[in-house]
Amino acid sequence: MAWQTTTREEQMKAFGRLLDIFDELREKCPWDRKQTNETLRSNTIEETYELCDAIIRNSNDDIEKELGDVLLHVVFYAKIGEEKKAFDIASVCEALCRKLIYRHPHVFGNARSDTAGQVEQSWEQLKLKEKDGNKTVLEGVPASLPSVVKAHRIQDKARNAGFDWEKREQVWDKVTEELNELKDEVAHMDADRMEAEFGDLFFSLINAARLYKINPDNALERTNRKFIRRFNYLEEQTIQEGRPLKEMSLEEMDKIWDEAKAKGL
Repeated sequence: MAWQTTTREEQMKAFGRLLDIFDELREKCPWDRKQTNETLRSNTIEETYELCDAIIRNSNDDIEKELGDVLLHVVFYAKIGEEKKAFDIASVCEALCRKLIYRHPHVFGNARSDTAGQVEQSWEQLKLKEKDGNKTVLEGVPASLPSVVKAHRIQDKARNAGFDWEKREQVWDKVTEELNELKDEVAHMDADRMEAEFGDLFFSLINAARLYKINPDNALERTNRKFIRRFNYLEEQTIQEGRPLKEMSLEEMDKIWDEAKAKGL
C-alpha cells in the first residue's frame, strides 16, 4: 500500500495506540516486564546504528522500520521512568517542547538568525545559560560517542564558541605539521608517541573535513563500503579460480583489484 499523508488527529491516535499496546506488554509479557534501563542500553545503541545504516542506504522502508524500533525504546525508557515516579512520556515531550522554544528565539521570540550557522552559535550560547544546562562549551559532548563523531562534535562546539581558523585553508598547514611529527615518531619507533601523533593527525584531518563541510564519519563509512565491495570481488574471483587468497601474490591481487575499480565497485 502506498503511503498517504495523515492528519494530526490520526498521528496522535497512532501514538496513543502505541502507548496502550506497550502498557499491556509491560504488564503481561515476561520479557518486557523484566527489562531495565541497564538491560535496554546495549539494544538501544544497536537500534540506533541500524537506523544509521538505513539512512546511509537511503532506504525509506528500512528507515521507517528502524525509526519504529528507536521509538519503542523511547517509550520503554519513559515507561520505566513512570514506574519509578520520576517522569513519563508526557513530561519528556513537555521538556523537549520547552527546550525547542527556548533555543529557537528567532522563531518563537524576537531574536534574528538568518543563517544555519547563526542558529548553531545561538543554540550553543543558550545551552550555557540554561538552568541545569552545560556549564562549559564541551560538557555536552557524550563521553561514549565513537571517536570520529566525538572529534567532529568537539570541533563544531569550539567553532560555535568562536575558536576556529580565520581561513579554512590554514588547516592544511596543521595537517602537514601533524603528519611530519608522526613521521618523526615513527623513525624513533616509540609506540606510545606514535599513537599520540596518529591521534593528532586524525584530529586535524577531521577538522579539515569539518571546515570543508564533509562529514568525516560518512566519508570513512563510504570508503569502508567501497573497500568491502572491492575485496568481495577479489575474493569471488579467487574462489572461481580455485585459489586461496594467501597463495596469490600482491601483484596478482592488485590486478583483480583494478578490475573491480574499472567496474565501478
